[in-house]
Amino acid sequence: MIVLAALAAYHNSFTAPFLFDDHSSIEHNPTIRHWWPIRKALSPSPTSLVGGRPTVNLSLALNYALGGTGAWGYHAFNLAVHVLAGLTLYGIVRRTLVQPGLRERFGASAEWVAPAVALIWTVHPLQTEAVTYISQRCESLMGLFYLLTLYAFIRGTESRRSAGWFIVSVAVCFLGMASKEVMATAPVMVLLYDRTFVSGTFREAWTRHHRLYLGLTSSWLLLGWLMAGLHNPGVGYGSESTWWGYALMECRAVVHYLRLALWPHPLIFDYGVYVPTRHLAAMVPYALILALLATGVLFELKQHPAIGFVGAWFFVILAPTSSVMPIGGSPMAEHRMYLPLAAVVTLTVVGAGAFGKRRLNRPQGVLLGCVAGGSVAVLFTVLTIHRNQDYGSEMTIWKDTVEKRPDNPRAQSNLGTVLLQAGKVPEAIGHLVQALRIQPDYADAHYNLGLALVQLGKVPEAIGQYDQALRINPDYADAHNDLGIALERMGKTTEAITQYEQALRIRPDFADAHDNLGIALTRLGRVPEAIDHWEQALRINPNDADPHYNLALALMGQGRLPEAIDQYDQALRIQPGYVEAHFNLGLALEKLGRTPEAIEQYQQALKLRPDFGPAKEALTQLGAGP
Repeated sequence: MIVLAALAAYHNSFTAPFLFDDHSSIEHNPTIRHWWPIRKALSPSPTSLVGGRPTVNLSLALNYALGGTGAWGYHAFNLAVHVLAGLTLYGIVRRTLVQPGLRERFGASAEWVAPAVALIWTVHPLQTEAVTYISQRCESLMGLFYLLTLYAFIRGTESRRSAGWFIVSVAVCFLGMASKEVMATAPVMVLLYDRTFVSGTFREAWTRHHRLYLGLTSSWLLLGWLMAGLHNPGVGYGSESTWWGYALMECRAVVHYLRLALWPHPLIFDYGVYVPTRHLAAMVPYALILALLATGVLFELKQHPAIGFVGAWFFVILAPTSSVMPIGGSPMAEHRMYLPLAAVVTLTVVGAGAFGKRRLNRPQGVLLGCVAGGSVAVLFTVLTIHRNQDYGSEMTIWKDTVEKRPDNPRAQSNLGTVLLQAGKVPEAIGHLVQALRIQPDYADAHYNLGLALVQLGKVPEAIGQYDQALRINPDYADAHNDLGIALERMGKTTEAITQYEQALRIRPDFADAHDNLGIALTRLGRVPEAIDHWEQALRINPNDADPHYNLALALMGQGRLPEAIDQYDQALRIQPGYVEAHFNLGLALEKLGRTPEAIEQYQQALKLRPDFGPAKEALTQLGAGP
């Protein structure tokens, strides 16, 4: 039932394209290009979304090995992870309800409460961001390992051969630490579960299972080592961020999450960056609500530990991202409710069941509970299908985000970029200018506005925008690269080379910058250096036709015709409609005396572009006609 419901809810998610961070995590991530040696797949760039998350990067490498950059396979993997998490949650809830302290009250209803909780959690629309947005595999994969850590512990306490289950618990805990940092709370929640449902006290829990806890907490060493190599300027205290200001804002965020858990509308893909609030008094009501809820959880942990555990699950898992440590780039995000949502659903389902049991006899209560739970699951499935439609294209998701958060400069900038790619340059410029009106020091918006101005032929103005982006963010590799392209169009090849070299200093695996640098070096007659950069570009991304073509031109210029022909063939294998590659391959074949094959290539070039003059002339000279 859970599997079928998940397939129904997410059947229209498989055609969703790569979005936002997917481009850097997948399309422009050289560490997933090769499955072996595995060390590279386990070493993602520390500046990317998957930095410090080798388990996630390895899963992306597996997807790439099986299907390249076809988005369908990545969505299928994400859904499989989500389904497994839903099934694991079902197992946890069912086994918890038959624990000695709960069996008398809930044991008889465990067989319908557990599937109701797991089913509603699985199809809840609030989960779409963690499932349909591929890059948030970080959240769902961590969530699966988090649930498995607890599930294996529960099985270990019930089994005569507990050691095997406890080893599994520790192993998946390590995998979770290598998936996302929120996993740091897993050992705490296992200990709290032990105290609440198994051992009775913390002292007894430690006495009985201290070896397990030593194993679980040792995974923090792995997490610390992974985080030590990261540098994220969006996380931590800056000139405008204070712990109390951010904490007050997160009070509003957490209350908002709770509201979305009960009624998931409106859902927003990107809430924007952290902006210090100037009206702290407006946050006080939210702080009071959370203070009341937190006090209630502490009270329940003492008086009714089972209820307290469920409340603690919500607060403890949200604590790393929704407390006092500023996450400037994304202070509010729906995917953070992936695991905490289980607490809200569990309390709601169990509470509704207890209410029905008091008001009705057991058969009627069970029947009414099944009908109510099924109705909610059907409603949420329909809403999830509807929400997945927003992910159908980059245009639809960013338009939806701008409509709901017009004051979000990142949404305005990204919508402008998508419109630019669609050829709607004036409309794109309008959104990019709006982004800069909201946030004048937004480097991405300056950069994207530069791209738009280039398309209008306003290269000097574009250079000004690239300079602005680099003034704000000197380590902006893409801006250095495109500034180099603009400078070349102005005839400033030497200055362009400097920009390409800067881009490669920042990002050595930047294939496009290697390609562009090769072209610029050729113009200065530095062909051997150019060849070296094209070869580096192809080592990083062998499926890019342009470096193959440019390398072939250089090799042909050196008289290395067989090697050049091989590169042209590679370019045409990747991009069969590459007219210039067909033509130049014909020239190389003609020089080797392979005239019939050359004629075939010239004809292919004309078939693709009937007005391609050089091919017509070559055919005329060979007496083959156009």
